[in-house]
Amino acid sequence: MSVAQILLLFTVGAAAGGLGALAGIGGGILVVPMLTLYFGLPIHQAIGISLLAVIATSSATSSVQVERHVVDIRLGIILELMTTSGSAAAAVLAGYLHKQSLATMFILFLLFSAFNLVKRAWGARNQALETEIPPYTIKNWPGGLAASLCAGAFSGLLGVGGGVIKVPAMYLIMGVPLRVATATSNFTIGVTAAASAYIYYGRGDIVIAIAAPLVAGVFSGSILGAKLAPKIRTTYVLWLFIVVAFWMAGQMLYKLLTGGLAG
Repeated sequence: MSVAQILLLFTVGAAAGGLGALAGIGGGILVVPMLTLYFGLPIHQAIGISLLAVIATSSATSSVQVERHVVDIRLGIILELMTTSGSAAAAVLAGYLHKQSLATMFILFLLFSAFNLVKRAWGARNQALETEIPPYTIKNWPGGLAASLCAGAFSGLLGVGGGVIKVPAMYLIMGVPLRVATATSNFTIGVTAAASAYIYYGRGDIVIAIAAPLVAGVFSGSILGAKLAPKIRTTYVLWLFIVVAFWMAGQMLYKLLTGGLAG
C-alpha cells in the first residue's frame, strides 16, 4: 500500500469520525461505500473494518461527552442490551448473505438514513444553538427497545453503529433532547459494533493493513468532533450527511447494476 493510500484512508477516517461524533451516527455510512467503491474491497470486509471505525468513534467521543454529563448512562445501558443482541445475531447471518443482497440493503439503508436526516434537519432549521439541556422524562420504553433491536440488526449486517436509528428513536419516540440522544448514541454504538466485529474478525473479514490508518483517522476526527459539538449547529452537519448519503447510494447503485462491486 502506498503512502498516498495510507494518507487517504486516514483522511477519510478523520472525516467520518468527525461527522459521526457530531451527529451521533458513527460514520459507517461513509466508510463502507468508500472502501467498497474506491478501494475495491469485498463488502463483507468493508463492513468488518467499518465496525472497528465505529468502536473508535464511540471510544473517542465518550471520553469527552461523559465528562460533560451529556450522556444518559442508564438509558444507554438499557437500550444497549437489545441492540447488542440484534447485532450479534445479524453478524452471524451476514456471512451467509450474497454480496448483492448486502449491497442492496446498504443502499436502502443510506436512503432511509438520508430521508430521516432531512426530517431532523428541516425540523431544527430555526432552532437556536442549545447551551443547556432542558429537563426531560423518558417515555415509550417499548418503542425505544424495539427500535434498538432493529438498530443492532442493521449494525451487524451493514457495519454501522445503528445510531441513525437510535438517535431519532430516542429523540422522537422517547422524548430525549437531541444533544443527549446524540451523546448517548455515541456512548453505546461501540459496544454494538464490538459484538459484531468479533465475529467478522473470526471470519477473516478485517484487513489490518487497511483498518489501521482508517481507525487512526477516525479516532482523531472523533475527538475533534466531540470537542466542537457544543459550538456547531447539528443542522449544518446533518445537511452534509444528507448530501453524502444520497451520493454514496447513487454510486453504489450504479456499481451494483453494472456488476462493479468486488466479490
